Amino acid sequence: MSAIDLQNVCLYIEGKLVLNQLCLETQVKRLGVIGRNGSGKSTLARALSGLIEISSGQLQVAGINPYKNRKAALQEIGILFQNPDHQIIFPTVLEEIVFGLRQLGQKKTSATKNALQTLTTFGKTHWENVPTCALSQGQKHLVCLMAVVAMQPNLIILDEPFAGLDIPTKHQLQRYLENFTGGLIHISHDPLDFQGYDQLLWLEGGKVALLGTPKKVLPAYLDEMHTLGTGDDISDLSR
Repeated sequence: MSAIDLQNVCLYIEGKLVLNQLCLETQVKRLGVIGRNGSGKSTLARALSGLIEISSGQLQVAGINPYKNRKAALQEIGILFQNPDHQIIFPTVLEEIVFGLRQLGQKKTSATKNALQTLTTFGKTHWENVPTCALSQGQKHLVCLMAVVAMQPNLIILDEPFAGLDIPTKHQLQRYLENFTGGLIHISHDPLDFQGYDQLLWLEGGKVALLGTPKKVLPAYLDEMHTLGTGDDISDLSR
């Protein structure tokens, strides 16, 4: 997996400190990220993919700053969002996959050829001219995944891509991801998503609460969540 190196990373959004002196060094193939709403998980995903700039500190993925070196970041890192409608912008499946390849600098002919090969690899050649607006949410997620995989990144960041999906659709998408030979960073609220993962990062208040194997981190995380569940911090409007 691509080496991840964060040193004292701070990131403010609209004046609010979301990532707070975050330090992280890891190079495992499968990294899970867990934490409460507002803990900084999605912000971390966007910073790692180069979609937003950190306010201070140092951040590198595979030796590059993904925000400052967008061309290298596109080749190294792919990202899947929770809502595929925020990611899909073209009217047909083929056009959506071709777009990412064109962003890498491929000519239209080569990009189309490689997009068709991706559809073949996924067994979805019959989707070529299907309107993206006619697809279900699960099918749209798969289109996004195919578009990312077509670009052949070494790392895919998953920002809760299974949220709201039914169990069969989720399991089908998980099978596709299991065949991805690169690295995965998977953000999720579901502890079951981290089965077989090498490492789990628990974020709290934009900081590392705990980093280790899922066997080590999950029991501590779940105990804390159960304890918090007996309280009433839902009434705290500052959260």
